Amino acid sequence: MTAFNVVRFRVKPGQEQAFVEAHRQARPKFKGFVDGWLVKTGEQTYCVVAQWRTFQSIVNARPEMIGLLDGMRDMLEDLGGGLGVTDPVSGDAVMRMRAPRTATKKKPARARPTTKKKKKKKARR
Repeated sequence: MTAFNVVRFRVKPGQEQAFVEAHRQARPKFKGFVDGWLVKTGEQTYCVVAQWRTFQSIVNARPEMIGLLDGMRDMLEDLGGGLGVTDPVSGDAVMRMRAPRTATKKKPARARPTTKKKKKKKARR
C-alpha cells in the first residue's frame, strides 16, 4: 500500500537558497522511494512530501533520511515546542483524491483533401 511522509522545516535567514540547492543535488536512492516534492509553505518555511511504495519502506529508510538531514541541519532553525529542527509525520495512504475529469471536446475530423482528376490531354497528331 502506498505511504507518504511529510517533514516541515524552518530555514535560517540567508540559508534558503542553499537549502533548496541541497535538495536539488540530493538523489535519494532509498529503497521503496517513489517520488518527492519540496514545497515552500511560507517565509523561510518548507515541507518535503515523499511518496513510498509501503510504510515499511519509510521505516527502513529512516537512518538514511536522518543522514541526509544531518547534511542540512546547520541551515535549519529550531521549530520550538520540543520539536527540534523538523516536524515529521508519516502513514499509509487511506484513499486517493482526484480532481473531477472534465469533458473533452472531440476535435472535428479533418476533411481529406479532394484530389482532382487530371484531365487527359488529347494526343495531337
